[in-house]
Amino acid sequence: MAVTVGLLVLGAGAVGAMRAATRLDRLHVRTDAAWAALDAALCRRARVVRGAEGSAALRRAVDAALLAGSDAALRTGAAGREEVENELGRVLAILDRRGLEPARAGRLADAEQRVVIARRVYNDAVRDTLALRSHRMVRWLRLAGTAAAPRYFEIAEPESSHDGLELDGAGA
Repeated sequence: MAVTVGLLVLGAGAVGAMRAATRLDRLHVRTDAAWAALDAALCRRARVVRGAEGSAALRRAVDAALLAGSDAALRTGAAGREEVENELGRVLAILDRRGLEPARAGRLADAEQRVVIARRVYNDAVRDTLALRSHRMVRWLRLAGTAAAPRYFEIAEPESSHDGLELDGAGA
C-alpha cells in the first residue's frame, strides 16, 4: 500500500514537472517572439523618424537607435539599447510635429504607439516567465536549463497626444 501511494506521488510529481517544463519552454518562446516584435517596432520608429527634417540631435539619436538595433549590436549584447531608445524618445518629445507633413506625423504617431504596445507585450511575457522560473520546483529541478533569464525593457513612453481621437466613445 505504501509503495502504491509512493508511486502515485512520484508520478504526480513527474507529471507536474513535465507540465512546468513545457510551460516554461512556451514562455521562453513567447518572450523571444515578443522581443522580435519589440525590436521591429523600435527599428520601424527609427526609420520613420529618419526621413523627418530635424535637428542634428534628432539625426544622431536616429542613427544611434538604428545602430543599436542592427544585427551586429544584437549579437554582441547591446546593453545600452534602453539608453539609446530613451534618447530618441527624449528628442521626439521635443520635436515640433506641426512642421511635419501630416502623413509623416501620422506614421510617426502610429510607430510610437506600436512601440508602446510591443514593449508592454514583451514586459508581460518577461513577467510571466520570471514568475514561473521563481517557483521552487522549477528552481530545484533546474527546469530552465541554461536559458538566460529574460530582463525587462524599460523605456519612457511618449506623452499621449489627444489629437481628437476618442478611445471610449464618450466624446469628452
